[in-house]
Amino acid sequence: MKLVNRILKAREISSLAFLVAMFLIVGAVNPTFLQVKNLFLTFNGSVVYILLAVGIAFVILCGEIDVSIGATLGLSAAVSATLLRDGSSWLAAIIAAIAVGVTIGLINGIGVTVFKVPSIIMTLGVNGVVRGSIYVYTNGKWVENVPFEFKALSQATFMNALTYFLLGTIILTVVVHFILTKTKKGRYFAAVGDNMSGATLIGIPVEGTKIVAYIACGIFAALAGLMYVSRVGFVTPTAGNGYEMKAIAACVLGGISLAGGVGTVIGAAIGSVIMSSISRVLVFLQFSSDYDNTITGILLILIVVADSLIQRRLAEKARRKRLSARTLEEVGGGSNE
Repeated sequence: MKLVNRILKAREISSLAFLVAMFLIVGAVNPTFLQVKNLFLTFNGSVVYILLAVGIAFVILCGEIDVSIGATLGLSAAVSATLLRDGSSWLAAIIAAIAVGVTIGLINGIGVTVFKVPSIIMTLGVNGVVRGSIYVYTNGKWVENVPFEFKALSQATFMNALTYFLLGTIILTVVVHFILTKTKKGRYFAAVGDNMSGATLIGIPVEGTKIVAYIACGIFAALAGLMYVSRVGFVTPTAGNGYEMKAIAACVLGGISLAGGVGTVIGAAIGSVIMSSISRVLVFLQFSSDYDNTITGILLILIVVADSLIQRRLAEKARRKRLSARTLEEVGGGSNE
C-alpha cells in the first residue's frame, strides 16, 4: 500500500496521465493515431528532445537555466556532419561533437559560478555567440552529403518497433536517474537547487556542482546533435533553433520545478514525448503545424504559473506549521511556569 501511495504521489504520474489522456483524445477523434506503427513513430521521433531535456534537467535541478542548448545542438551537429561529409571517422566526429558540448557547458558554468552572471543572461549571450559561430563555420550554407551509413543508424529498429537510438536513450535516462537519486554526489544537484546555503554548510561544492551540471547539459546537447544529423541527414545554420523552449517545457511538464531541487529525469523524458508529439497530434487533428510553437509557449506559461502557485502554497503551509509549533511551545512554556 505504501508503494502505491508513493507512486500516486510521484510528480511524473501526472505527466504520464496527461500523455495517455492526450493520446486517447486524439485517438478518439482520429483512430489512425492509435495504430501501433504510428505510436512507434511518435516515440522514435522524441529521441532528440529526450536527450535535451535530460541534459537541461541537471541545470534546472540546481536552480539555474540554460537557453543555449539549441545552439549547442546546432554547432555540434554542424561540426560532426562536416567531418563525416569530408571522410573523417565516426569516432572523430563523435569526439568533436562532444568536445563542442563540453566547451560550451564549461563556459556557461564558469560564467554563472565564477563571474556570478545570472544564468539567463549568461546562456542567452552564449546562445548568440554560438548561433553566430554556426553561420561562420558553415558560411551560411547547409551541410549536406552525410554518409548514408550514418543516416541509416537512425532507421535501425529492434524487432521492427523501437529504434536502437530510442532504446539507448531510455537506458541512458534510467542510468542518469539512478545516479541522481541513488548516489551521494548525484543528489548534490537537487540539494543545491533546494537550498544552496544549506548545501554549502554541509560541505557540498556548490560551484563545482553547477559547473558539472552545465557540462553535462552540453554533452547531452551534443549527443542530441549527433542524433539530429543521423535522423535529418543534413544540417542548416538554424538547426536546433527553438529547441531550448521545448526542452525547458518538457522538464517543467515532467514535474521538475524551475525553482530547483524537485523532479526527476524520468519526468523530463515523459514531458519530452508530450512536447515532441504536438506536431504529429496537430496533423491528426487536421490543424496546421504552425501552431506548434504557440501551443508549446502556452503550455510552458500555464505549467510555470501552476508550479509557482504550488510552491507558494507549500511555502505558506510550511510557514504556518512553524508558527503553530512555536505558539504551542510558548503556551507550553508559560503553563510550566
